[in-house]
Amino acid sequence: MKSICVYCGSNAGAKSAYSDRAIALATRLAKDGIALVYGGGNVGLMGLVADAALEAGGEVIGVIPEHLVNWEVAHKGLTRLEIVGSMHERKARMFDLADAFVALPGGFGTLDEMFEMLTWRQLGLGDKPCAFLDVDGFYAPLFAMLDRMVAERFVHPDQRADLWHGDDLDAMLAWMREYSPAAASKWLDEKRRKALR
Repeated sequence: MKSICVYCGSNAGAKSAYSDRAIALATRLAKDGIALVYGGGNVGLMGLVADAALEAGGEVIGVIPEHLVNWEVAHKGLTRLEIVGSMHERKARMFDLADAFVALPGGFGTLDEMFEMLTWRQLGLGDKPCAFLDVDGFYAPLFAMLDRMVAERFVHPDQRADLWHGDDLDAMLAWMREYSPAAASKWLDEKRRKALR
């Protein structure tokens, strides 16, 4: 595993624990020789992740849409900053650059980016590990919703299980290094789907 994409908030959040975890993750990636791929910003948890990785001697690659550069939120001190035309291009480029994906606490953008990766994986468009590195139970309600999706037969239980969630950084990285994607079909009732064709 040579690179990990980190999705996180462009705000720092209400608790110092969010910043502490972002810094710890970025520092660990740098010390393990794993390049950080992220959204290219200099604000919020995004800026903290980039700065911490750089301070620890790590490689940091930012990918940012041109309209956000124009808002003057692009980080100027990265190993490499790639400017793309749209949010869609950003997600595709980050996918190309990263071997795995981690979500720290964040807002709409963080969830959008991670769930697009999960959807691509569900559709067979990718096979890279995805993890939610939790802080103080931030993602517990989200995972309750994922369990509800399984119970209501919108998500295959194997695909729900094919997603790491926890607060132990060592356990997360170990899981990523040993990751093997689930072979479950997106379709929960394959016979019925074929009959409807």
